Amino acid sequence: MTHHLRVLTLCATAALSACDMPRAAQTVSAQGVVQGNGLAPPGAPRGTCWGKIPTPAVIETVTEQVLVTPAKTNADGTIATLPVYRDETRQNIVTPRTDRWFETPCPPAFTVEFVSTLQRALKARGRYAGPINGNLDSATRAAVLDVQRANGLSSDVLSIETARMLGLVAAPRDG
Repeated sequence: MTHHLRVLTLCATAALSACDMPRAAQTVSAQGVVQGNGLAPPGAPRGTCWGKIPTPAVIETVTEQVLVTPAKTNADGTIATLPVYRDETRQNIVTPRTDRWFETPCPPAFTVEFVSTLQRALKARGRYAGPINGNLDSATRAAVLDVQRANGLSSDVLSIETARMLGLVAAPRDG
């Protein structure tokens, strides 16, 4: 086996092993919240996974002129010296930064069969034109984003709500 072929084989093996996310790669908090992506909102139920969309703070810059020395007037009312001002600039937070949390299917659910079913569901709704190959690729993520954006969630990470709407995940039982 040539050196180049060995390097290529090692790279391919590393790339394939990176795709498989074993349970050991997931972290479980003291409360038992599965955090496959390291994220969970406070009080998240045990065994759930979450996505987060951060919304940046809205900040305005305000510049004001501040009086340093007032004008001086003569006894006859004429101005002896003009007032002196300096510009003072500060930033005000108009809207603070927020995080929008949404529940997602946990990583073990993303099997080739699950993603293939997702692709078929997106294709049936006219949102996906790619092949049904079970790969969570950029075309599949773009279709997920398209569906979710139409429902007010601007993320290409599949939410549990969208998965339920597409018939991929069972709805919780009442009661």
